[in-house]
Amino acid sequence: MRDVLDSVEAWRADGHRVALATVTRVQGSAPRPPGAKMAVCDDGRWVGSVSGGCVEGAVLEEAGRVLAGEPPKLVTFGITDEMVWDVGLACGGVIDVFVEPVP
Repeated sequence: MRDVLDSVEAWRADGHRVALATVTRVQGSAPRPPGAKMAVCDDGRWVGSVSGGCVEGAVLEEAGRVLAGEPPKLVTFGITDEMVWDVGLACGGVIDVFVEPVP
């Protein structure tokens, strides 16, 4: 997590806007525990992981929306009948990820 926080600090010091995604809840099997973080810079750089790779693309999109002015949001990812062909966790778990701008 130190890499994530160091990157956030450096990006903010350079004048960039940053969004932070944090795993807030895990149900069943998931690759990252609650508290796992991913930071997204307004220029597209990112660091950290909230799922080990299976939902990072969707989190990047959500972070972009938050950086564009949408309110912070809680997003749920997992395998459901509706999601099986979309974004989901191959391990069968469910995670909640909170995406917010860094003030």
